Amino acid sequence: MKGSMQPNVQGENRFENDAIRYAAYLETPEGRLREDLAFANLQDFLPTLSGTKSLYALDLGCGPGTIAVRMARLGFHVTLFDSSLAMLEIAQRAVREADVSNRTTAQYGDAAQLASLFTAKSFDVILCHNLLEYVDDPGAVLSGAAALLRDSSSILSVLVRSQAGEALKAAIQTGDLAAAENALSSEWVKESLYGGELRLFTLDKMRDMLKKTLFRMIVERGVRTVADYLPPKVSRTEEYPQIFELERKLSQRTEFTAPARYMHFLAMGLAH
Repeated sequence: MKGSMQPNVQGENRFENDAIRYAAYLETPEGRLREDLAFANLQDFLPTLSGTKSLYALDLGCGPGTIAVRMARLGFHVTLFDSSLAMLEIAQRAVREADVSNRTTAQYGDAAQLASLFTAKSFDVILCHNLLEYVDDPGAVLSGAAALLRDSSSILSVLVRSQAGEALKAAIQTGDLAAAENALSSEWVKESLYGGELRLFTLDKMRDMLKKTLFRMIVERGVRTVADYLPPKVSRTEEYPQIFELERKLSQRTEFTAPARYMHFLAMGLAH
């Protein structure tokens, strides 16, 4: 999945070998919440399908295809892109089960090589959700994505793991103060799901990278601001709708962007 990995040379293999585990994680309440919130944020700004004009989306690091299927159901033509053949197989199965194969295409490749894989200015929407945490050069991936957007009204959606959110989780959820301090001073931390390395981002760093790669910010939103810290008496399954609605309200308040577990950026490509 997720492009070219660093600094752990086993990174690509972990996504190949653990594709089923990752897909299963996205079926858990916390995995679903991340996907549902990101898609709800995206829907607020998606271009409108009208008349005979077709709109095209590229899902970088598509994973099991959850968001791509939703986009296809809205009428977009979606290219599912991943560096894990195992993950692409899972995504293509989801596409078939959702009966949207006629609006999807699968592409295997490295996110660092976008310019050689796709024609410039060919997508109206590009999704880059939980990809930049694993690639060698996040800025280069964003630059490659910028060149693929059709025009200045095209949308880029980026979801990344927050450094502040990682520190809060370590302190609040596990009481690991050393891990919390480490998260605040380290760009890389250990990924709990796979055991490899994962890059963290600050709000300022993301703003700077998007600006340098010619994107104009539309909105910044936090994803999973409080859900990870709710007491056990709150059922993540039975009270999921209430948790989702609370998270949606929190996400639209700017003070909750950085400390959320994930930061979601929606931006438009500038003329270039």
